[in-house]
Amino acid sequence: MSWAEIATFALATALLVASPGPNGVLIARTVPTSGPAAGFANIAGFFTAFYIHGALSILGISIILLQSATAFTIVKYLGAAYLFWIGIKSLRQAIRGKIAIPGGITPARHRRSLWRAYVEGLLTNGLNPKVSMFYLAVFPQFIPTSGHPVASAFLLVFLHSAINVIWFGAMVLLFSRLTGLARSSSVQRWLKGVTGVVFIGFGAKLASYRAPV
Repeated sequence: MSWAEIATFALATALLVASPGPNGVLIARTVPTSGPAAGFANIAGFFTAFYIHGALSILGISIILLQSATAFTIVKYLGAAYLFWIGIKSLRQAIRGKIAIPGGITPARHRRSLWRAYVEGLLTNGLNPKVSMFYLAVFPQFIPTSGHPVASAFLLVFLHSAINVIWFGAMVLLFSRLTGLARSSSVQRWLKGVTGVVFIGFGAKLASYRAPV
């Protein structure tokens, strides 16, 4: 895997992570009442869930690649369709300016223990099939067929996890400032537009990808 491929994956992942979603909502609800430590416990839960999804996705990709060219083709086009869907949805939101921003989130009513905050972060991502769909759709484009594909795949999982830790860690530490930025309509429209273009490009690349023989 080249440095250019790693940088491309990191860019796409950063755009996806920075877009409004359930992780940001959970952080916004946790930190005001339970403090930054609980926010970081949420993030630890995210991190764990990504590795669970990553391991399952890597195992599934390996089985498909080794056992069935037809199944690989089906998964490839489903993954491409999913990436196109993300891209088109993001572009439509950017053009229309209708982006769901968690501006009206109310803090949790009760203080969370660190364990509870960790479990909430784990379940928020562990029960979200979009994480596995993202891995299944994107991984085949970056995992080399020679060398150590499993190690390369877990490197991608690590990059995704690290970007989440950095972004949401910044939200925890600078919550009030970053909340205002995240609610900026112009910033979100720009972010959605770039995300849309990048993921449509990924979808086109995946659709033309050929499994090794």
